[in-house]
Amino acid sequence: MKRKNKKFQKRGSNSLNKLSLFQKTDGRFSKSCPLSVKNAPIIDYKNISLLKKYMSENGKIISSKITSVSFNKQKKLTREIKKAKILGLV
Repeated sequence: MKRKNKKFQKRGSNSLNKLSLFQKTDGRFSKSCPLSVKNAPIIDYKNISLLKKYMSENGKIISSKITSVSFNKQKKLTREIKKAKILGLV
């Protein structure tokens, strides 16, 4: 037997019905990488002011989802932050 109750019928196709927690929305992550633009600062372990921008107060590296840094630049950042930590600059 089929249910004819309104509670179980499909609703019209609405863009909000198709959203999922794991899907990116249209304009949500459209920021470009701040370290890949023209005249961007050089990522180096001696550039402490730049490295501190991408670290939390506790000394942890902020993820690229929050800072919108590209994958390759994030790898360089982590490498240079770790160097600076070992040398005691940060």
